[in-house]
Amino acid sequence: MSATRKLWLGLAVLLTLSFGVLLWAGTEIFRTAPPMPEKVLSESGQVIYTRADMEQGRQVWQSMGGMQLGSIWGHGGYVAPDWSADWLHRESVSLLDLWARADGGMATYAQLPEEQQAALRARLKQVMRTNTYDAATGTITLPDDRALALSNVAAHYESLFGNDPATATLREAYAMKNDTVPDASHRRALTAFFWWTAWAAGTERPLEPGDAMVPSKTGVVGKQVTYTNNWPSEPLIDNTPAPAMWVWSSFSVLFLIAGIGLLGWWHARQAHEEPLQLPASDPLAAIRITPSMRATAKYFWVVLALFVVQILLGAITAHYQVEGQQAYGFALSDVLPYSITRTWHTQLAVLWIAVAWLGTGLYIAPAMSGHEPKFQRLGVNFLWTCLLLIVVGSFAGQWLAVMQKLGLEHNFWWGHQGWEYADMGRFWQWFLFVGLLLWLTLVGRALWPVLRGPATGTRSIVGLLFLSTVCIGLFFASALMWGEHTHISEVEYWRWWLVHLWVEGFFEVFATAVMALIFTRLGLIKDTVASVAVLFATIVFMSGGVLGTLHHLYFVGTPTAVVALGASFSALEVVPLAYIGFEAYHTYKLGKATPWMARYRWPIMFFIAVSFWNLVGAGLFGFLINPPLSLYFMQGLNLTPLHGHTALFGVYGMLGIALLLFALRGLRGQMVWDTRALQVSFWCLNIGLALMAVLTLLPLGTMQLLAAIEHGYAYARSAEFMQKPIVEMLVWMRVPGDTIFSVGALALCWFVLRLWIAPRRDPAFSASAEHE
Repeated sequence: MSATRKLWLGLAVLLTLSFGVLLWAGTEIFRTAPPMPEKVLSESGQVIYTRADMEQGRQVWQSMGGMQLGSIWGHGGYVAPDWSADWLHRESVSLLDLWARADGGMATYAQLPEEQQAALRARLKQVMRTNTYDAATGTITLPDDRALALSNVAAHYESLFGNDPATATLREAYAMKNDTVPDASHRRALTAFFWWTAWAAGTERPLEPGDAMVPSKTGVVGKQVTYTNNWPSEPLIDNTPAPAMWVWSSFSVLFLIAGIGLLGWWHARQAHEEPLQLPASDPLAAIRITPSMRATAKYFWVVLALFVVQILLGAITAHYQVEGQQAYGFALSDVLPYSITRTWHTQLAVLWIAVAWLGTGLYIAPAMSGHEPKFQRLGVNFLWTCLLLIVVGSFAGQWLAVMQKLGLEHNFWWGHQGWEYADMGRFWQWFLFVGLLLWLTLVGRALWPVLRGPATGTRSIVGLLFLSTVCIGLFFASALMWGEHTHISEVEYWRWWLVHLWVEGFFEVFATAVMALIFTRLGLIKDTVASVAVLFATIVFMSGGVLGTLHHLYFVGTPTAVVALGASFSALEVVPLAYIGFEAYHTYKLGKATPWMARYRWPIMFFIAVSFWNLVGAGLFGFLINPPLSLYFMQGLNLTPLHGHTALFGVYGMLGIALLLFALRGLRGQMVWDTRALQVSFWCLNIGLALMAVLTLLPLGTMQLLAAIEHGYAYARSAEFMQKPIVEMLVWMRVPGDTIFSVGALALCWFVLRLWIAPRRDPAFSASAEHE
């Protein structure tokens, strides 16, 4: 059996086992998810909330932007608080104050002596952590004094999400527009949903056989965890990291070291490649540009337009953290609230990168096969029109939803779903899914002659490219797996299939295969060597990538087994990144392999930037937050967007730009390329991203981490902390990096624009006309 066939078999076995375990983990998450009660009663029999209240409250939360305005269970925005943690802390303090007035004669708990405070904290822990859910009747029963504390917190939230002057300062600190939820009944329903998420975070889940790994000790009650594995950190009720967090965090480090050692052994035993006879001229320069390939140019124009708009929205979103509701005196929140600018900013980040890769697939398929199927250009143009309709339509629906003009009955299908990175309404998700199936068909039919051809190294790479294309098309269906009232734990499971597997998984395989195809067609790598390398890289990445999805699910109502799997396999995601320097050096050598490769200098430079940010953003900053113990404190703090920005743009954004430039080298290679603009773009984008990370996100996230460890998670996300002068200074420190980054984006746009507006034709079609 050949090495290639063995690798294909190994990949098939790996994916079968990995997805089998991932699906099993999903069944466990669904089975042990926090129960949604039919009603919540006080001991005196008063109905506090009903299931209908909580269901409607979630609809209200989604319609106002959901995870884009604050967060739930740590997932979402960073300016407003995490509503689960905030409610849990406020309810605890309110109950302690009630007891202080009743038992100690003091106005507040803080005024009591330390001895009495300790006694009340022990009482609070008993009340808050005790699970009173009755599965037979679907009822949660609360003590009357806790019901009173709950009503006090609910009154605060009803004031906050309305237009009450008493909470105006807090709304500004949270970057919330006035009358975020104008309907009073909707505000009350919203408090029901927030209370339930806090209840799950503070209430111990029932023990099941096998849950306790530690032998019991006589006379000592074993530690139990809440439905969210004791997240968030809340000292008042003894919400602290569970023992499993410590154990599996330690093991994740061991798995990382072992994985790096095994990969190092594999690298060391590989034979060096035989010298390759390099072509005397650029083989891609002779490729015939077909009508469908030429039609992909408009995809890359849209990429740049969406990129620029995303940067603009990012600047507005960041500025909201300083002024809250205004932009230099203009009441911007009345027109573009924070939740909508952040929605569009995060959604555009995925959209422009995805469109760059879709355009590259449509360009490279006929380029590699030499086959132009019938009506291919029509399909390329039709898909482009559909993508524009999806962007405009989904954005319009989200704006109408956040402005509370759409109505709850229409929001799920046409408005704002409220799930970060999966915000668009269900109709638009179906539309995009159909569009991806069309893209799969267009790419597949162009690649078909190669797939049917003789078994060669090139066919293996094209086969992997086609497989990743199939997965990109089909796995977007994970966004369609939940309904309007599906349990939030189940939604989170499928949402991370979309965000982690679709974006971070199969697009990565697609990009790896595209790069290998490009270098083999350039004659710089043997197709047999490239096919083995690409298949091995895919196996290494997918060995941690599939089950690594579970590290996003530690605190959404998951059992300990899921935490163990997520910790173990997310560590393996970092293993291939430890050797990213080899990839960067190899890419650099290919860029210097022959004089005519100077034509591809800047695409190669962007590929090298991908390797750098893979190591820093995905590797260092990713593993910083991946172990359970780390994420317990860091989830939802600014160390999370530190990883998000440097990995999403640094890896996938830079890769999208590199692929765009390779496609443009074919589409407009006959024109003189004045690469000075590309040089400015490359360095400004990289320096700007680094400054954004080092000057703001890293120091601010570290300060929040220290605050969360010492004072609890709610304080680290509170207005009291986020409005400190040093925090405001760190937010302003984003300006230099953001400005430099924006210059880089505009320089890239200017370069591409010049290729179509007043271009200069290069009669020699060589790199000698370029200004390096």
